[in-house]
Amino acid sequence: MFSPLASGAAAVVKIDGSSAVYPITEAVAQEFQRARLHEVHVNVGVSGTSAGFVKFCRGETDISNASRPILKKEMEECAKAGIRFYEMPLAYDALTVVVNPQNAFVSSLSVADLRKLWEPAAQGRIKTWKDLNPAWPAQQIKLYAPGADSGTFESFTEVVVGTARSSRTDVSTAEDHDVLAQRIAADKDALGYLSLDYYVENQKQLKAVAISDGKEAVLPTVDNIRNGSYQPLSRPLFLYVSEKSLDKPAVKDFVDFFMKNAARLVVEVNYLPLPARAYSENLERVTAKKVGTVYGGENKARPRPTDMRKLLEALMHGS
Repeated sequence: MFSPLASGAAAVVKIDGSSAVYPITEAVAQEFQRARLHEVHVNVGVSGTSAGFVKFCRGETDISNASRPILKKEMEECAKAGIRFYEMPLAYDALTVVVNPQNAFVSSLSVADLRKLWEPAAQGRIKTWKDLNPAWPAQQIKLYAPGADSGTFESFTEVVVGTARSSRTDVSTAEDHDVLAQRIAADKDALGYLSLDYYVENQKQLKAVAISDGKEAVLPTVDNIRNGSYQPLSRPLFLYVSEKSLDKPAVKDFVDFFMKNAARLVVEVNYLPLPARAYSENLERVTAKKVGTVYGGENKARPRPTDMRKLLEALMHGS
């Protein structure tokens, strides 16, 4: 067993980034620390995907949690600092639109409805439920969303509005999805979006909204995510691991442990795991020194909806 205390001090693995990925990484970190008799400390922050990449590309962290692929500008910052990285697909998530359980009239929304509600032009114009749908009451809508540093915010705005980070601003925000869940649960006029795990953990206090995109509205269940029918709000989650950091025994040990236990722990925290082969391939890329991203660093929060079905099929079948 790896024992950093043999050299006189406990080793530390530094991780930051996406609040959506946090439950997975924290679950792995807790189990890893118990297995290593707490001789390694794993510190997991939740500053958001974008802020996490800033720290990662400065060399301040060993691993970055991300709910979207790394962007070109972030790749350039990493390159300036001499930071090369391994991109590791980790799990599949679904952005979940939720309302307060006291809301008896909203059970489904279309992507067009969401765009009408969240686009910048909606500010000052779409203020009540009746403004969104004439059949609904003239009660004020209270909007809740992850903060600007969140990959979830970028993913949602890219898919729904059409441009990443484009959104009305009269919204209550928080980087921590658990905080969002609690605020929505306390506000009968609330509507917001968060990562699937945070809905599942708080589903007695929240009501998920079925989403339609030209077809029948569907809820973000595991089956609907797996069969590709929950579109276009499904997305992959990632780890980015610094090549330099893997020279540290504690970091390498943690990453190995992570990939060997990910499939089980991903399920335990209510996400959809990738095929077992995907996790072994993450480690094989490290052995082969295949650094970089397969996404090209385009200035997109996530792949286009038209590409998501192919990506989901590839992830589910390990191709």
